[in-house]
Parts: sequence; structure tokens; C-alpha cells
Amino acid sequence: MILKNFRSLLLFLAMLGLITLACDLFDFSGDGPPGNAVVVNVAANTSLTPWLETAVAGFNDAGVENDDGQPFFAVLTPIESGQAAAELAGGVLNDGSVPALWIPDEGVWVNVLVDQGNDSFQGDCASVAQSPLVIGMWREVAESLGWPGLPVGWLDVGSLAADPAAWDYYSGGELGDTFRLGHTHPGLSGTGASTLLAIVQAAELKTDAVSVADIQQPIVQASVGAFEGGVAWFSNSTNALGTAMSERGVTYLAAAVMYESTIVQHGNGEIVAVYPLEGTFVATFPACVNQSADSATQAAAVAFRDYLLSEEGQQSALANGLRPVSDAVPLGPPLDAAHGVDPSKPEIVFDAPSVQTVYAVQDLWQAARKDVNLVMLLDTSGSMRGSKIENMRTAAVQFVEQMGDDDTISIIAFDTEPQLLVNHVRVGEARNKVVDAVQSLHAEGDTTLFDAIGDGAAVIASTTSAATTNAMVVLTDGQDTRSYRYRFDDELVETARANDTTIFTIAYGSDADRETLQDLALAANGNFFLGDEASIAAIYEEMSAAFGGSVGVGR
Repeated sequence: MILKNFRSLLLFLAMLGLITLACDLFDFSGDGPPGNAVVVNVAANTSLTPWLETAVAGFNDAGVENDDGQPFFAVLTPIESGQAAAELAGGVLNDGSVPALWIPDEGVWVNVLVDQGNDSFQGDCASVAQSPLVIGMWREVAESLGWPGLPVGWLDVGSLAADPAAWDYYSGGELGDTFRLGHTHPGLSGTGASTLLAIVQAAELKTDAVSVADIQQPIVQASVGAFEGGVAWFSNSTNALGTAMSERGVTYLAAAVMYESTIVQHGNGEIVAVYPLEGTFVATFPACVNQSADSATQAAAVAFRDYLLSEEGQQSALANGLRPVSDAVPLGPPLDAAHGVDPSKPEIVFDAPSVQTVYAVQDLWQAARKDVNLVMLLDTSGSMRGSKIENMRTAAVQFVEQMGDDDTISIIAFDTEPQLLVNHVRVGEARNKVVDAVQSLHAEGDTTLFDAIGDGAAVIASTTSAATTNAMVVLTDGQDTRSYRYRFDDELVETARANDTTIFTIAYGSDADRETLQDLALAANGNFFLGDEASIAAIYEEMSAAFGGSVGVGR
């Protein structure tokens, strides 16, 4: 009897081992790929995220497999085209993954990657959806300009953004003091580069692709300069731009350049698509297979692309505001007036650009965008000791290294008293001095956060210029413990946001005064970041993009 029970126990343990092995192989938890799966890492433009999240789930649930019985499993990484090209130049994305399928905005980004030294994604590309580049406007803003009866163009928007008096005339003074405009960073994002190229096309009155010589024309430089003079924020991604505009309202951004699909996804019928009268670009979203991947991975990538091109996949694309490329799926809702778009437009489509014009227009942009007058407030109180201040120094140095030569910077370190370490220097002439000042920071004393904010506002008030954009970055890991000249109230907020200053705040760790920092950033049309030692570098990278820093490809 004992022997029989012992054998039963062995049989039970053996079965338990098989079950455990099966769980390891097939991952019944649903949180990841089966152990024997062929994984398809898909890197795709962020504007495709809502569609591709649905498509990835549908594809994985369908249980598609190869002849050896290995299931295919797709994993999505949303990433802008310029950023992907910059990272893939080294063969892998910064997260360590290697895409089996890359879906940029346009084929030119595949050629940019080739120019960066990686030709793995050339040779097998197929468009999976389309979407025109449009100027997204709040409906009340568009109607004040005569939409939909009167056509509006790229150059009209640039003139309006550069002239507050004209904006006041059209808006009746009820939609903010200035026409705040946004687009993505052209070194990171396809929509950002296409925005600038569209202005060049409009200034040159051309529909065929412009040349580097066209970009260097004085009338083009003036047109880009007028447009960029009104840009309040450079987003690091198309999806983030649509989200921010939708959530923060007309006084944050009156208009932003994005895809038609982004308006459908984020506009709720309140943001409408203006199709510029001079013409625009249409993204074709080529899905390109990594030719350096093994044959099984390439087959899995093709299978996922085929799923995107299937009737089910194309219906899902349409449901997410994209124009299908399959004739089996005709245009229809939500591509309609109720969602602020017009599927019969655009009437004029620009030819695709070349790699050299993508680079050239970024050089023009760096010259045309408004220079930044930045005050950086850095907490150096005792609680910042150790790895906290080390990681902050590293991130801040990288940020300074990415600033433009004509930008200016002031640095205030605050502990028991605020200290003005760098006072309004031109970055190109003093970059090493600024970097040395950041690297010399050490942590001790109390936290005079409010006094530092007041002092930072005073620096901006004494250095402001119509030719620059004023900005303040505030980083702290704690509560104010010692300020005696200022307190956090409406007066301090108004002082800090004066001179049209945009404020970015970082709550560095769980002990920071999150509510105060968030209120300050929102009041000053900036962004609030909740960071820690692991994320501080990424936060400074995102802020660098917002200020037009040297990130992505180009420069």
C-alpha cells in the first residue's frame, strides 16, 4: 500500500513537472509570448499606436504559426521615425530590441537610416495605411478664420502666429493673447520634418519635391522663420502632441500640425482638420521587413504585415482614423465631418522628399526657431546626496550639450539659499563653463524652493527679449523648508509665468512637493514630470526636444 502510494506520488510529481514545463514553454499567463514563439518586434510611428495595439492583440489571439508549429507573437514599440533612425543606426533600439518590422511615416526615413549606416530595412516594404498631414485647430479657432468656407494655408498660419494683433482681430480677444502653435521635433518625428518641408513647398509654390537649393532661398527662410516664431512647444511624438492639445485646451495650443488620424483619435469632434490650400504630404506608413533577421523572424514579420493588410486589419485601421490602402475597405466613418475631417481632401499632395532635404530643412529649422532663454533651478539640498545628485548632474549636462549655440542659460542652485551660478550666458560661447558648473554641484543644507523660483523669474525679467522664448526648469526632491522672501501663492505663480515664461517642473522622487510643482507647470503652459533616478535622463531628453535641442537625426 505504501509502495502504491509512493508510485502515485512519483506519478503526480512527474505530471506536475510536465505541467510546469508546458507553462514555461507556452506561457498560459497571457502576459507574454509562448516559450517556443517566433517574436515579431514591431517598431512603428506613434500615430499608429491605437490601431496597432488592437491589431497586435488580434494577431496574437489568432494563433498564426509556421510549418514547424511555432506560433507568431507580435510586440509593439511606438517610436517616431527620426528617433528610430537615430537608434537603429547602431543596429538596435535603446531598449535593446531589434525590430523585425519597422513602420515609419514615409519611405524617406528608410533611406535616412541607410544614410546612417543601416540598410537592413530596404528591399521589402509595403504601405499599410495612409493619413494626410493637416493643421489641427480647435473648431472655434478655425471658424474665427472663416473655416470651412475660406481656405487657410501654411503661410497664413505662420503669419497669424507671428502677429498677436492679427490674432486678436480674428479671435476677438477671447481665445488667448497669442495664437499658440505646436508641432513635433523634426529630428525625432516625421510630422515635424514634414511640417517644415511643407512650409518650404508653400513658399516655393511647388508640388514636386523641393531641393536643398530651394531650402536655402531667402523667401523660404523668412517663411519658416515666421512660422517657427509662433511655435510654443515642440513635442517629442505625434501622439503626445494630439493628447496634450486635447487635454489642455485652446489656451495651451490653438493649433498643431499632426495627422488626420490623430485628430480622429484625440479631437472628439472639437478639433478639426485644416487641409492647407497650398497642399500637404500624405503619410504612407511603409511596413519594412528587417532583411538581417533570420528566416523564421522574417516570415513572422510578413505574416503580421499580411494581417494588417487583411480586411479585418484594414477595417481596424479605418476605425482608428486611418485611410485604408485596401480597395476592399472603402472610406467611411469616422473619416467624416462629425469627427472634424474631410475624406475628399487634400486636393494637392506634395511629392516625397529626399534624404538631403530632410537634413537641410533641419539645419534651417535650427537657424529659424526662436532661441531659448532658459533658467534652470536645481535642488542641491542635503536630501539630494549620493546617486540622486549624480544622476541629476549627468542628465543636466547632457541637456546643456544638446542646447543650440544661440540659446542662453542661467543656473540657480538652491539649498539653504539660492545661488546664481551661471548668469545668462550664450551657450555656444560658454558650454564648457556651464557643464563645469553643473558637474561641481554638491548636496547640503535646506530647501529654498520658493525663493529660487522668485529669483529665477527675476533673471528672466531682466533678460527677456522679443526674439527669444523664455523657459524655466525646476527640479526638486522635497518640500520647501526655508524660503522667507516668497511663498507659494498666486503672486508667485504670476511672477514666475510673467514674460510668457513656460515652466517645466520635475518632482524628483516620492518626497517632492508634487501638487505645487504640478500647479506651477500647468499655470505656465509647461509640463510636470514625476521622475526618479532611473528616469531623470529620459525626462531631460524630452525637455530637450521641447526646447528644440539637438536630438534624433540631422544636425
